[in-house]
Amino acid sequence: MKIRPFAVEEWMNAYETKCVHNLAETCVASLTIGELLQLAGRNSDDLSALTELKMTYGAIEGSDALRDAIAGLYETKTRDDILVTHGTIGANALVHKAVVERGEHVIAVLPSYQQHYSIPESIGAEVTPLWLKEENAWLPDLDELQSLLRPDTKLVALTNPNNPTGSVLDRAGLEALIARVAPTGAYILCDEVYRGTEQATDSSAPAMADLYDKGISTAGMSKAFALAGLRLGWVAAPPDIRAQVMSHRDYDTISVGVLDDHFATLALQSKDALLKRSHDLTRSNLAILSDWVATEPHISFVKPQAATICLLKYDMDIPSHDLAVDILENTGVLLTPGSAFDLEGYLRIGFANHTEILKTGLAALSDYLRPYD
Repeated sequence: MKIRPFAVEEWMNAYETKCVHNLAETCVASLTIGELLQLAGRNSDDLSALTELKMTYGAIEGSDALRDAIAGLYETKTRDDILVTHGTIGANALVHKAVVERGEHVIAVLPSYQQHYSIPESIGAEVTPLWLKEENAWLPDLDELQSLLRPDTKLVALTNPNNPTGSVLDRAGLEALIARVAPTGAYILCDEVYRGTEQATDSSAPAMADLYDKGISTAGMSKAFALAGLRLGWVAAPPDIRAQVMSHRDYDTISVGVLDDHFATLALQSKDALLKRSHDLTRSNLAILSDWVATEPHISFVKPQAATICLLKYDMDIPSHDLAVDILENTGVLLTPGSAFDLEGYLRIGFANHTEILKTGLAALSDYLRPYD
């Protein structure tokens, strides 16, 4: 199987360990195990209890306790609707492999995480992009979507909240999208890994799996829950898709680690405390970023409604890859070039790292931009 290089991951692999100020980070500042225990109202005694935990494969689909906790993030789901995977990245890959076949038609809402167009392309599907536009606040044009839908459309894939823009389709927007897609019988895959990072409300955006009988939701512990090191995600899907995903999963996952399962369960059973921490950090940091953008004549943005990332538009006539490399080499600030999302004229910034990292990184960026004034 041939597949395009994964641009954003190759960028991070090449440069993430070489920066001073990581403003490409996409996760809310990661928790330590000690911080997780504190937020969950536990202590070191809980770690001592792990000495009796057998290092077996564990529950193949995910423990009942974990799947119950995940189901609690949804309006209509139970543990039987949930399948645990190796991160959201594993969930997305499994869904595409389970749903899409060679020659079928897929619509991918772009810009997006590259899995959602390069994997179906590698399978041999015909992928049609639906490009989000800045002038539409990075929200999909549903009339354009209607024009792209075909009787043979098998899947519509999107991220909501969107990566890399931070835009959010609310309930009305999602229901309107579903109304366009449903007559074709197509599935809708919604990568919801940034769900729970909304700016204006403590309620998470609705989940596709709750709204549409052919809706598939994927998510995980890395972004809003600040626990990327657990490498744990999940699929919430209709029974037919869940069975197909499980069949593919048998070939590449078997199960997640029992320690991952244990700590993810602990975290999700204390989700309110973890999400409050994430809200506090993302909201205060976005205010800092917004104030900074307002002072920079060469930078503008559409303020994100959620997520931990957004796009900075710049007015210099420089390819985004070259600009991002030059910024890194001269300031130590790591951003992600828009070219990693097949988009030019933009840099993606992550604003959910520790506040001091954001402040010092933005100050260094200001110094870099000053000669362009």
